Parts: sequence; structure tokens; C-alpha cells
Amino acid sequence: MTQRPHAVLAMSAANVPLVFPPRVLARLREALDLDPAAVAEDFTDPRLRDALARAEVLVTGWGCPRLDTAALDAVPRLRAVLHSAGSVKGLVTPELWRRRITVTSAAAANAVPVAEYTLAMILLTGKDLLAARDRLRAERSALPGWRLLPGTGNHGRRVGVIGASRTGRRVIELLRPFDLVTALTDPYADTADAAALGVPLLPLDDLLRTSDVVTVHAPQTPATHHLLGARELALMPDGAVLINTARGPLVDHDALTAELRTGRLSAVLDVTEPEPLPDDSPLYGLPNAFLTPHLAGSQGNEAARLGLAVAEEAARLRAGAAPAHPVDPAVLEREA
Repeated sequence: MTQRPHAVLAMSAANVPLVFPPRVLARLREALDLDPAAVAEDFTDPRLRDALARAEVLVTGWGCPRLDTAALDAVPRLRAVLHSAGSVKGLVTPELWRRRITVTSAAAANAVPVAEYTLAMILLTGKDLLAARDRLRAERSALPGWRLLPGTGNHGRRVGVIGASRTGRRVIELLRPFDLVTALTDPYADTADAAALGVPLLPLDDLLRTSDVVTVHAPQTPATHHLLGARELALMPDGAVLINTARGPLVDHDALTAELRTGRLSAVLDVTEPEPLPDDSPLYGLPNAFLTPHLAGSQGNEAARLGLAVAEEAARLRAGAAPAHPVDPAVLEREA
């Protein structure tokens, strides 16, 4: 293809300069003919009618309207949607697949910072750093002299990964250089998948019983709602840590709160149910609950990685090559 396909940005206009800073935008415009000032936040906007009518490609992101029949009718020449974020579940509709429109996602790029956050939390909780910081603030004194602290450390610590998703796989990869013992559970993975990742594949209950840290990277589906409830949390060893960077509803928060109140477990929660938590949630005040506001994914300059992933997909599209990260509607239901 010698001509650059006509394209329109469809996302929150405020996010455009973060996802597509100048150097990334330049890469994108090498492959696509688009006006970066024309951003579709509403497909009925009369100012964008002509641009949408010509568009063969939509570059979507956070804030894009759902691509239902009415939206797609405004883009009659559309043949590809290049999504500059992770999950497309809130974006796509059956009509998109019926029209045989190619969809790609930057989920693999977004998995990188989530996995980095997870790695950091695994190592820091192994040192009991988060609780130690609070104790030091409260007591205003260090330990008397030099002393080994029983129950802390990362030598041989057992990490259980729930979900062989893009993020789960990336976490396993990042854990390899460390002296940790990693295992995986995933109903859609087999022993060959686990062997390729270099970890054993365990049933969920066995993974929970044998892990000092359990980190959740499964998708939110009807089958995974409250995947970790009272029965499952009770299987975790005393002193174990639960890390959730996936979706809040995968964990029964009432059951988790009950466990945390006993002091038996600790939790690092970047996602919650609901999100955000109500002001009176007991999780805010529990010393063994470490909460962050859904920031494990791309933030600040990390968002440019998403834009770069889209620019690379756009270059492949223009060259007539297959996309690197296509969304398969056949498996979308069991993906994030």
C-alpha cells in the first residue's frame, strides 16, 4: 500500500499528548493520514462527519465511544481498529465482528508496567518493607542494634501466579533472575504451556496452599467472579500475601477483609470492588492492607509505550502485513 490510510483518533482528547507524544505521533503519521487535532469523543459530532466518513482506520483509546451499529455507520469505510490501551471489552460489539473489521490491542504493552509493579510488590513484601515503614513512622526508632528478622526475606519464597495472561507470563519472566520458587495455575493452560514458561502447573487449591505470595492476573469473566472467596483464602498459609492487579471482583472483599482483620494474611490491592472503595471501607484502615489507586498499568511516560505499539501496528497495516497483536473474538470472553 503506497498511500497512507485515512485515520481518525477516537479517544479522550486529554489523553492524546500522553499516549502520542511528538516522537510517537510522528511515527504514527508516517503510516496513517490523520489530523491529531481532530479527536472523536462523540461519533455524532458534525465537525468530524467528513473525517469519519473517509476513515479506514480508527486509533482508539481510553474514552472512545462504544463501537455499536450507530457508531460504525458513521465510519462506513472502516477496516481496522488499533486500540491504544489494554482490554477492548468495553469497546467492541458483535457488529464490529460481523463487518469483519480487524481489531488490535496494546494489551501486551500495558502488561509491562503491571508486571513491574507486581515484581516490586513481591520483593518489597518479602522484606516486610511496607509494614516496617509504618512501624518506623509510629515508633520513631530503628531496631536496637543489628538483628535478623524472622519471617522476612526472599530466599526461596514461593510465588503463585493465577492466570497465564500477558501480564501473568511477563511476571513469570521477570521473576526468573530471583531466588524464588514460582508456580502457575490457569484452567486454559496445559503442562506444555507451563513447561515453556519454566514453571509447574498446579490446580488452584494446591497453588494457594503452597504459596507465600499469590498474585492475580486472570481476566474478569462470570467464571472468575469471586474466584478467591472465603474457602480459597483460608487455604493460604499464615503470613501469606495476596496481590491483585487484575480486577477487583476476582476477590471477595468481605472474605478478604475478614482474613485481614485476623492478621493472618496481608494484601496489596491496586484494584478493588467497588472501585473506588467507599469512604467507610475498613480496608483503608487495616495495617496489613496496602492500597493503590489502579495505577499499576501505564502511567505518565509509560503511556507512550501504548502509542508506540499502535504506531508499529499501523506500519504493519500499511505494509500489508499481519497485525502483531490481533484481538480474536473467539477467545475474547476469557481474556482481560
